[in-house]
Amino acid sequence: MELRVGNKYRIGRKIGSGSFGDIYLGTSIVNNEEVAIKLESIKAKHPQLEYEARVYKTLAGGIGIPFIRWFGTECDYNAMVMDLLGPSLEDLFNFCSRKFSLKTVLLLADQLISRIEYIHSKNFIHRDIKPDNFLMGIGKRGNQVYVIDFGLAKKYRDPKSHLHIPYRENKNLTGTARYASINTHLGVEQSRRDDLESLSYVMMYFCRGSLPWQGLKAATKKQKYDRIMEKKMTTSTDILCRGFPQEFAIYLNYVRSLRFDDKPDYSYLRKLFRDLFVREGFQYDYVFDWTIYKYEKESTRAQQMNQAQKEDYMQQRTPHNPTVPRHNGTYVVGDKTNMPPAHYGGAPAQDQTRFMPSDSRVNNNPDRV
Repeated sequence: MELRVGNKYRIGRKIGSGSFGDIYLGTSIVNNEEVAIKLESIKAKHPQLEYEARVYKTLAGGIGIPFIRWFGTECDYNAMVMDLLGPSLEDLFNFCSRKFSLKTVLLLADQLISRIEYIHSKNFIHRDIKPDNFLMGIGKRGNQVYVIDFGLAKKYRDPKSHLHIPYRENKNLTGTARYASINTHLGVEQSRRDDLESLSYVMMYFCRGSLPWQGLKAATKKQKYDRIMEKKMTTSTDILCRGFPQEFAIYLNYVRSLRFDDKPDYSYLRKLFRDLFVREGFQYDYVFDWTIYKYEKESTRAQQMNQAQKEDYMQQRTPHNPTVPRHNGTYVVGDKTNMPPAHYGGAPAQDQTRFMPSDSRVNNNPDRV
């Protein structure tokens, strides 16, 4: 039986999952176009998909904001149909052996600051800035960064009066502990500054390969969060950013100096990294690390295939003599055990254009710290 959503989209295989539901590959019944379909049980203890769809509607039209094609209820599920996107920055980080070059980090930083600025301009803060929640586009938008997962987003000011929400304390940690701001750990209500501080930790994660507070062990989740907070507070900006251009330390010191209701100077932060980009002699060619890495892997695979085909051809040209041993002294008809895997070409590169990552939250996934 074919499963459908809104009588417009077929539901295919699962391509992602999270604490708030699963994501499936979908296909338009009208034109066969592929989409992503996020499903959430209507019996969920804390349903958030309808709220997330409303946030997307508020943000609609912004660069790097996925388009929501349909939202509604189908059988026992809330369903949201959205653009199909490419891999997350976390996926690409793993693809590139968990280290990005300075050029790639700066290319990303420029777009990430702009995405956060746009969200803030629409009166929302994201509250879960992390590599998993930034996806690359596909096709002609393959170089564009998209931001997803607004289930934890919150209005920080009134859209009409621009009156800021009040300062509060004793708040539970919302977001992902690894990238949470120090004030978030301390229980302070989040505001614009916290999204930008989280972005600082994301950038240093990409530069360094890991953060000093990763891998800490504790008996309980609360104790683990406390250990992360302690390590974060006792790791100076200079130590965190050691070995990298001073702009990263300047950025972090700036966002940490902001008061609760301050409007960040996004242009200043972008200019910091743009000036560094130019000074390093980089080109705005949108050639990321994964672009090069993928090309090199495909080139190597093509060379392996060509070499294997040549060897195959030469074996076929050699006159058959059963008294002459082959394959390390053992003649076996049809033996190809010495060939590389996957039809002489090694394992095929993973198709990344159809992957949609999970939207796991810290409160339901304590290992993601």
